[in-house]
Amino acid sequence: MDKIFDGKKMTKLGSEKRPAVVRVKTKTRQKEVESIFKKNNWRYTIELNADKEEDIADLEALLNTPKPMKAEKRIGRNDPCPCGSGKKYKKCCGA
Repeated sequence: MDKIFDGKKMTKLGSEKRPAVVRVKTKTRQKEVESIFKKNNWRYTIELNADKEEDIADLEALLNTPKPMKAEKRIGRNDPCPCGSGKKYKKCCGA
């Protein structure tokens, strides 16, 4: 096993306790990224390093938060079958 839940809640990315960490190559790109962080009031740390590849994974995670999914409505045993036969689901496709 890799991870075991220890009961501690992870802090939110972009907060004071867990700032987003990004790495950029140029000053102009640094200013672009800083403006995005400031506009959304996220805490951040930017490393300016022309030798290493750009890494903005934390910023992308903050910008593209997953949307909550809705569970599909389940077919009950006594509901009409969705195939259109007119029979109950348990007597038709649910057997």
